[in-house]
Amino acid sequence: MTLRNGLASLLRPQDSVLVLIDHQPFQLTNLNSHDPQMVINNTTGLAKAAKAFEVPTILTSVIARQGGLIFPQITDVFPGQAVIDRTFINTWEDRPSVDAVKATGRKQLIIAGLWTEVCVAMPAIQAAGEGWDVTVVTDACGGVSVESHQVAIQRMLAAGVNMMTWLAVASEWQRDWARTEHVAGLIEVMKQHAGASGIAYLWEQQLLNTPVG
Repeated sequence: MTLRNGLASLLRPQDSVLVLIDHQPFQLTNLNSHDPQMVINNTTGLAKAAKAFEVPTILTSVIARQGGLIFPQITDVFPGQAVIDRTFINTWEDRPSVDAVKATGRKQLIIAGLWTEVCVAMPAIQAAGEGWDVTVVTDACGGVSVESHQVAIQRMLAAGVNMMTWLAVASEWQRDWARTEHVAGLIEVMKQHAGASGIAYLWEQQLLNTPVG
């Protein structure tokens, strides 16, 4: 297996496409590998970061009439955007989803979804086998158990899939603070979704704007 290393292996916003899979109520009810609120927060942060960096984002659900609609925290980031509703469990066997990804012209495929061991592992492994540069955002995913999430990660790693967390993805898209065109958008995302890092930034701004006594 070819090692994924070197500068060219890092994520670039102009080459990335994000696919968010099955962040739906049914899947959330049996999410036991992570705190559900954390997954909602992290996925929303990832979605907002993608929008800030102008990364095309595909939203897809599976049988939404039974499993529920994609969380509004996510769809609100992309008002008016259609969600692709599938019958295939494996998104990469669903022609409309794959066509939407291919239409972007991007080759760095970034995936997050519920559950890790099912609806994330299947498309990630298939796409990697077809030559796509695949990254899974592990903290915007979750499984029915800690074991199932971890085993899925091991399985995908063995297939050549890259693993990252959402803030690492956003940071890699930014790469250089001298690239100022997306900094304001990234900072807003961090303030809302990066926990203590966002609060620390607000505190820093408060101190900088407080007159010396």
